[in-house]
Amino acid sequence: MARLRIFTILLALIPIATGAISLMGLSDPLYKSAQLTIMPVLDSNLRFLGGVWCALGFALLWSAFDLAKRGPIFRTVWMAIFVGGIGRVLSVIFVGLPPLPFVFFTVLEIAGAPLFLYWHSKVCNSQLLLS
Repeated sequence: MARLRIFTILLALIPIATGAISLMGLSDPLYKSAQLTIMPVLDSNLRFLGGVWCALGFALLWSAFDLAKRGPIFRTVWMAIFVGGIGRVLSVIFVGLPPLPFVFFTVLEIAGAPLFLYWHSKVCNSQLLLS
């Protein structure tokens, strides 16, 4: 349980930090460097999704401190991350490969999310057996 908690805390920091940065909208350093045309709808969506992403990170962090009781939150967040990864895969199919760090994120979302769900179920089931 301790290892899963540590990994969960560390991984929760990623969406918290990147979500907070994404709240900058098109001024986010990633998008600013792309020199995109400033469009209110794009800026609004980026800020909204940055806020949602940041909130998912906080939910994951909160779940880490009682993985058994807060399991539904833990599982919901990882399922949301997995679905987001499907969105990235669709982007690769229809638009092309993103920069390398985003390829890593996609692998984490598509392969890592199911692994964390499996790990969580193993840890919780083993705790039930010990009770």
